[in-house]
Amino acid sequence: MNDVPAQAPPTGSDAEDLRAKYLYAMAETENTRKRLERRFDDASKALKKRLLLKFLPMLDNLERALAHPDSPELRAGLEATARAFQAALESEGVTPLETAGRPFDPQTAEAVGTRPADEVADETVVEEAERGYRVDGELLRPARVVVAKNG
Repeated sequence: MNDVPAQAPPTGSDAEDLRAKYLYAMAETENTRKRLERRFDDASKALKKRLLLKFLPMLDNLERALAHPDSPELRAGLEATARAFQAALESEGVTPLETAGRPFDPQTAEAVGTRPADEVADETVVEEAERGYRVDGELLRPARVVVAKNG
């Protein structure tokens, strides 16, 4: 039988060095875990945004068609489709921005035109060409708007 010579347990500064190394390794492991969680979260959010951005033009087209209905049946079908799209987007945390009648905010909207509108103050959104959206509190797509320009 091969006996392994027993080592004396670490004492004094050896024990302190081992403890410091252990604590460092534990902290490094925790930091790595947190970093990987953040990366996964960021990648997941980016993928979700990319997917949702593909759906928004379809909803835009449905809303444009609803603005010019040809028949009551067509309108009813389009409304049902638009509601289904909106419900699906809402279930994923997507919410529309409210820009019409509010001051223009370049952080959430892109001005695609201006027009005189004496009934509102300058730089007020008078029309949404395309609605903007947020997902999970972050801007998904800015609104495309027409802004009042008086004088």
